[in-house]
Amino acid sequence: MRTEAPSLPVIVLCGGEGTRMQAPTNKVLVEIGGRPILWHVMKIYASHGHTRFILALGHQAEGIKRYFLEYEPMSYDFTIHMGQSCAISCYGAETEDWEVILADTGPHALKGARVYRAAKYVDTDTFFVTYGEAVGDVDLGALLAFHRQHGRLATVTGARMQSHLGVFQLGENGDGQVVGFAEKPVLDHWINAGFMLFERGVLDYLDDDDSFQLERDGFPRLVTDGQLMMYRHPGYWRSMKTFKDTQELDTVWRESAPWKTWE
Repeated sequence: MRTEAPSLPVIVLCGGEGTRMQAPTNKVLVEIGGRPILWHVMKIYASHGHTRFILALGHQAEGIKRYFLEYEPMSYDFTIHMGQSCAISCYGAETEDWEVILADTGPHALKGARVYRAAKYVDTDTFFVTYGEAVGDVDLGALLAFHRQHGRLATVTGARMQSHLGVFQLGENGDGQVVGFAEKPVLDHWINAGFMLFERGVLDYLDDDDSFQLERDGFPRLVTDGQLMMYRHPGYWRSMKTFKDTQELDTVWRESAPWKTWE
C-alpha cells in the first residue's frame, strides 16, 4: 500500500552518455513505450506527490532542454502568437503539474559533483536523488518514513538483481559434482537502485570537483561515519544500461508496466 508523503525536491542525475546503446546518446532520452525513460522516472515521483524536479544535466544537455521546451507543442495542436508577446497555446493538453529546473552541471562531471552543484536549487533540508534511467514500484512514502525514523544523513534504496546467466550449485566434497542448477536466479546481494534520500549535511561529504563520484568517493565517507542506511525494496526494479535493456523494458511496459504507479 502506498504511503502518502510531503512533497520534496528531486535531483535527477541526467549526465550519462549511453555508450552501451546502439548509438551514442543520453540514456535518459531513450524511449520506453514512446516516452523517454526520464519521463517514466518523473511520473513515478509525481504519482507520490513529488513534482519539483532538478535535472542535473551533462552529456547532450541541449537535447533534454529541447525536450521540455517542446514537450506540449510537439504533443498537441497549438497556436503560436508571434511578435513581442510571443506565446504558445496548446489544445487538449494534459499538462503535467511539474516544476522542472534544468541545471547544467558540466559535460564531464561525475555524479557526486553533479549532486553538489544541483543542490543549490534545493530549498528543503531533505531531498531525493535518483538515477534518470532506473524504474521501479518503490513506495516512496515508506522510504521517507524509514529515512525519518533512522535519523542518519543518507538512505539508498536497495534491490536484488536477477542473474543474466544460469547458476550451478556444486557439492561440498570438491570433486566438481553438480548438485543443483537455477536458471537466472535472484542474487543474494543488494545493489543501489537509486531512489535515494539525503539530508543537506550530505553535501559536506561531497565535492565540486568534476572527478568526484558519488558511489566511489562519497558513499565510503558516509559509511565511515555511520551515516548511510539502506531501504530494502522487494518489488520490481530495473536499470537501463544497454540496448538490450531498452528492448526488455519496452516489452515489460507493453505487457504489464509494473512501475506504472500513476493512473
